[in-house]
Amino acid sequence: MTRTALALMFTTVIALGACQKNDTASGNDTLAVDNLTVENADLGNGATTSTVDAAFLTDAMKGDNSEVALGKIAQAKGSTQGVKDLGTMLVTDHGAHKTQVTALAQQAGVPVTDEIMDEAKTLETKLNGLSGAAFDKAFVDAAVEDHQKDIAKYEQQAKSSDAQTAQLAQQTLPTLHKHLDTAKSLQK
Repeated sequence: MTRTALALMFTTVIALGACQKNDTASGNDTLAVDNLTVENADLGNGATTSTVDAAFLTDAMKGDNSEVALGKIAQAKGSTQGVKDLGTMLVTDHGAHKTQVTALAQQAGVPVTDEIMDEAKTLETKLNGLSGAAFDKAFVDAAVEDHQKDIAKYEQQAKSSDAQTAQLAQQTLPTLHKHLDTAKSLQK
């Protein structure tokens, strides 16, 4: 099978997954992207992939992009060394994690994204309007809240039947805990 044919096959699988319709309680149809299943697909380079949770990978990429963007703001605007250091930690660790997630996504035929989460866009706007202690407090509080949510998601994914993303989630949890502990230590 040629690479073009494989690319067309993955595009079709992704499009079909994205176009699945679910009925809501109100009876309205909504488009939903759930878990995209790519089972034992030949990737053309001798590699194959088993079932992959595409929604988790996409959220992970967006989360990493968000943490990097917000970390860069903290590096530039933080008024204390602790906040600047947390920003650097987020940029470094989530940048490295994005590389891992991207590799798994590409292997599985899941589109790579450079988007950030909607919540991060809102927080970015808020943080850009703050300075000094107000900036530090808002950034640290958001980092604590966000990492608590992320840990819950990654703990759930670590129990997933998708072995690849479950392993990724399990390996990521210590870093997320380190970020949470660091952010909590900066809360006043």
